[in-house]
Amino acid sequence: MISKQGFIEFMAGAGVLTFGDFTTKSSRKTPYFVNTGKYKTGMHISVLGDYYAQSVMESGERFDALFGPAYKGITLAAATAASLYRNHGLNVPYFFNRKEAKDHGEGGSLIGYIPKDGDRIAIIEDVVTAGTAVRESLGLLRTVADVAVTALFVSVDRMERGTGKRSTLDELRDEFGINVYSIITVRDIIDSLPEGDERIEKMEQYLAQYSYV
Repeated sequence: MISKQGFIEFMAGAGVLTFGDFTTKSSRKTPYFVNTGKYKTGMHISVLGDYYAQSVMESGERFDALFGPAYKGITLAAATAASLYRNHGLNVPYFFNRKEAKDHGEGGSLIGYIPKDGDRIAIIEDVVTAGTAVRESLGLLRTVADVAVTALFVSVDRMERGTGKRSTLDELRDEFGINVYSIITVRDIIDSLPEGDERIEKMEQYLAQYSYV
């Protein structure tokens, strides 16, 4: 089983989980931020891949390839695929996209495995807030082949509403039939803070404004 406390401590130690005043991709002001771009050592990426791979294994999902959206998802997908092989004996293809399609050499917008009609794809991402990046990935993948994106694996579920009144995860499930799995939730982060910590109140206020609960 995944140690949620262990993962939170790992993120904080790597400088990935920070507290302050930030703005998310969906323009929401948030008192905490998860920046997977801060992972920068061999140990970081090895441990991170192990956490994602364990999440994949515990989910019971079956898929034909992993997709990592550029740019952060590239490393995440590669690390997850490596850990699935190293620790679980699963040799899973992975691929990622370029921000701009290449018109020379091998060409195209995808690197690595090239999906084909009927493939089941799992997306590896860092966090989900409003689901903007996921929707962009779905649009890209469906221009390449008639694939089914069946699962999404993320580091942190921010537990927020999506574009409407429901949670982002519910929207993705209902709209696209995607099962979403997170290593931890923002509630796990709050629960990990010492009693009386002023960060708790700020995070609770943020959830009160944007949470679907």
